[in-house]
Amino acid sequence: REKDGKSKAWMPKFLIAKEHKDQRKSSDDVERSIFKVKKSNAEKSKIEKEKFFRETFMYDKEINVINTATAECSVPSKRRVDLPVTAGEQLDVIDVTEGNAVICRNSEGRYGYVLVEHLNFR
Repeated sequence: REKDGKSKAWMPKFLIAKEHKDQRKSSDDVERSIFKVKKSNAEKSKIEKEKFFRETFMYDKEINVINTATAECSVPSKRRVDLPVTAGEQLDVIDVTEGNAVICRNSEGRYGYVLVEHLNFR
């Protein structure tokens, strides 16, 4: 065989990779995509809950927090549109209805009716 200038000696790949080690990003530089996925899932969940709320309650107004209230006692939901609350839970009051109930949002982003007599406004 003729040897031309293009042939080079055989070298294991793991030895060649060491030459480029400083070109790789360090672990500090690498942005972690794990947190992004969870954040986007949380945002999607929030949007889905708001969409469900608007469809169920036929609510076309802008969602603004009027007041905050604390639940005085634990109340399970009897209907689909009622919001189950636990004693001491902080709720955002979104809207006041004609009856003795208000539309509230809990810390999980769920919406529903809560009777005024179960709430403590401070």
